[in-house]
Amino acid sequence: MTGRLNSAQPYALGLFRIVVGLLFACHGAASLFGVLGGAMGGGTIDAGTWPGWYAAVIQLVGGGLVALGLGTRAAAFISSGSMAYAYFKVHQPEALWPMENGGEASAMFCWALLLLVFTGSGALGIDRLFAARGERKDDSASERTPVAAA
Repeated sequence: MTGRLNSAQPYALGLFRIVVGLLFACHGAASLFGVLGGAMGGGTIDAGTWPGWYAAVIQLVGGGLVALGLGTRAAAFISSGSMAYAYFKVHQPEALWPMENGGEASAMFCWALLLLVFTGSGALGIDRLFAARGERKDDSASERTPVAAA
């Protein structure tokens, strides 16, 4: 059983990344464009307002990149940091625990995205395609290059 679960791990991680990325991007789209219920129950965030508008841009772009698996580690790192900022600057001053201060989503996104920084994109990501293409170029280049003896 453990062997089967281990062999499915890259795919489970890839699905986790896609779901987290899409959910994160939806928060940004709601705040920027007023879709999916809009920001804070309706409407949009005014362009350039600190920190809400910038957080929404990070959510939309970072979530999209994470969902695609493109630059996953960097996008997840920046996105995780923005959620840590949101938790400690917006939610935590209200109360200590996320259940009391409304910061559950910020805390969960922060930790889920931080996990992706360390695990990478898993299967089904564009990062994997670029890595595989780079490995093939390296292999073919080493086959053509003669080795000189010292």
